[in-house]
Amino acid sequence: MTQEVDNSRRRMLTTVTSGVGLVGAGAMAVPFVASMAPSARAKAAGAPVEVDISTLKEGRMLAVEWRGKPVWIIRRTQKMLDDLAQIRDRLADPDSMVLDQQPTYAHNKYRSIRPEILVVLGVCTHLGCAPTEKFETGAASGISDDWVGGFFCPCHGSAFDFAGRVYRNVPAPTNLVVPPHSFLSENRILVGVDQEETA
Repeated sequence: MTQEVDNSRRRMLTTVTSGVGLVGAGAMAVPFVASMAPSARAKAAGAPVEVDISTLKEGRMLAVEWRGKPVWIIRRTQKMLDDLAQIRDRLADPDSMVLDQQPTYAHNKYRSIRPEILVVLGVCTHLGCAPTEKFETGAASGISDDWVGGFFCPCHGSAFDFAGRVYRNVPAPTNLVVPPHSFLSENRILVGVDQEETA
């Protein structure tokens, strides 16, 4: 009789202990699993960025951040567009043949959806430095007498034109990257979402 009482009590204690252990393990697992989810800041860093370009004047640049990288939006003048054809022989990849550097809708001589608006990552393709805008032309640029404007990387001397195309004989191996982007309206750009996805 005593042996039976002890066994039933042992089974009850084992069941209660197991139940408490499972509840405790579940309570510990919830915050652990939740800690592996991306933070709100991380989610926002990868989110598309909507940009208003209504006040962006011709010949000027606007910089925004997308996925922790600078994105440059330039409203090119007609002279800037005309000069793109004049310097083809000085460029390493004038026809942007490295196709993964721009979406298909930007695989054209302007590397853009609309000729006057350029959207590129402001990150040098050599070692990831930030090129500077060198919009002045000629000797005033401090680069060369025949400089037609563009971007210059002060880290190692790479140069890019107003379409983000890299010059020959510089350290950067490829053109600046054109990120996915689309026009929501005449003056609103969505960086991070392809044009085809919003059409």
